[in-house]
Amino acid sequence: MGKSLNESMADFLEYLEVERGRSELTIRNYDFYLKRFAKWARSPAPNKITDDMVRKYRLWLNRLEEGRDMATLKKSTQNYHLIALRSFLKYLSRVDVLSLSPEKIELAKQDMRQVEFLEAEELDRLLAGPLKREGLLAVRDKAILELLFSTGLRVSELTHLKIENINLKRDEFTVRGKGGKLRAVFLSSTAKDALKTYLAARRDASPFLFVSHDRAHLHKEGLTPRSLQRIVERYAKEAGITKHITPHSLRHTFATDLLMNGADIRSVQSLLGHASITTTQIYTHVTNNQMKDVHKKFHRRHGRDVPIDNG
Repeated sequence: MGKSLNESMADFLEYLEVERGRSELTIRNYDFYLKRFAKWARSPAPNKITDDMVRKYRLWLNRLEEGRDMATLKKSTQNYHLIALRSFLKYLSRVDVLSLSPEKIELAKQDMRQVEFLEAEELDRLLAGPLKREGLLAVRDKAILELLFSTGLRVSELTHLKIENINLKRDEFTVRGKGGKLRAVFLSSTAKDALKTYLAARRDASPFLFVSHDRAHLHKEGLTPRSLQRIVERYAKEAGITKHITPHSLRHTFATDLLMNGADIRSVQSLLGHASITTTQIYTHVTNNQMKDVHKKFHRRHGRDVPIDNG
């Protein structure tokens, strides 16, 4: 007799942890999404999962109301549920367990994701913010902002960096991104100088690259993602930037800057550590709009009747 749905789900989560090296957060999320499906479907055997069952599940997700305001699930959240189910079905196929083909799982249509990035003048104001302060925290914050823009690092990647990961004799280092994948990131001369200044000023024994330096509550652990977010938000506010700016906005700015200056989409995909080119393509929408503005502003023939020379 074959394994039950719950047993197969447990095997799948172990596979994600051991074989695929997925993070604890990813595994916890997949566990939640799959248990929600199992509860809704009343834990059918894997070979009883049908196309019609998934269709009804999608309808149920689309109508599900959650949260304090009892709003329906966003399309992106619905897709997280479906991606988890599709990955589980791929695993079942891999271990020769009969079930629904993963190709049968279609994701909900989503609107183009809004990419919030900084214009050049806004970026300059943000990066200059720490220079208006004094002390170790200002030096640290300058290094953080410069490193985020120079490398396009994710918040989780930056908070896990240790001093030993950085070789300041070179302009590049290796970071472990999503799924445990390694990629090279590159330092601008400004980011390199800011890091040198910060590390020279350090007097603590923490192995992490960025720490709190709070005398009242010393931490050997690195800064948390939430602390990083507060730092970026504070300097954005002081710079008079009205957009909602987060550390991820600097990653968006990094990618947009590369594309606007002629980088090809595949190179940007590698620099960002995206597994799929589809993820990187959100930036082409932004740069296409920018190029349209450039065309309108600078192309001589725009908005003018130009006589045709038939000679």
